[in-house]
Amino acid sequence: MTAPTPIPAKTHTTGPSRARALLRGAPAGLLLLLALTGPHLAPHATDTPLTFPYAGPGDGAILGGDMLGRDVLSRVLAGGAPLIATALGIAVIVTAIATIVGITAALRPALGRWIERAADLAILLPAVLGIMLIALAWPGGGRLAVGAAATVLGIPYAVRIVAAAATPITATGYVEAAAAGGERLWHLALREVLPNLRATLLALFGLRFVEGVYVVSVAAFLQLGPQPPEADWALMIRENAAGITLNPWTVAAPCLAIGLLAISVNLAAEALAPTRPTPETQL
Repeated sequence: MTAPTPIPAKTHTTGPSRARALLRGAPAGLLLLLALTGPHLAPHATDTPLTFPYAGPGDGAILGGDMLGRDVLSRVLAGGAPLIATALGIAVIVTAIATIVGITAALRPALGRWIERAADLAILLPAVLGIMLIALAWPGGGRLAVGAAATVLGIPYAVRIVAAAATPITATGYVEAAAAGGERLWHLALREVLPNLRATLLALFGLRFVEGVYVVSVAAFLQLGPQPPEADWALMIRENAAGITLNPWTVAAPCLAIGLLAISVNLAAEALAPTRPTPETQL
């Protein structure tokens, strides 16, 4: 008689682990809150010159002026919300579609082979080239075009990750028993497989969010996506690169904001992922 396939033990989160997760996720929450409320906290108008171009800190401008003399601090406070909204939309759509397609591919191997082959072919397209093709072909271009390009190009990678993580779960005893009992595909996906992919999906969401931030930032250097005079962190870097020696804050401030956002979101996603059970917690 063959031994039954063991059911994965439930993950455990102790009190100290919860506190550590909250501590690691706090910077992301605070930065997101600051970025979303930043337009209301800006001390000056973001499109009105306050001083001469590339002026240093002082004269009412804590971080000085940008290429047109506009207040750098006000534009930094107002420039986070559009970038975060775009990256968040990319992460949500890519993760949701990849979850559905990846779990389906794992539960239906015959269909899954075709899905994986299609994903492999899509991955061959260079990301930068794909962004340019989609964004330039999009009527009007702009932020929506870059977001759509990043979403389309991010799905194949994400599908491969979800399918690879879901395949071992579909081979466990409780999933096979549910399938043998006549449960439908949606039940197997939502009730049996999806709860065991929490850590993978949280990590994937964090990765897609950070990649969305970087894609929008890179697109700004290619003069795609947000356009002047919009206040946007990525656009600020491209616009003020020529005056970095005159007022370094024009580039350093948005660079620091993007870097802190990426790091804090990664830490938050890692902290929210359930910890693997230890032998002691399984007893």
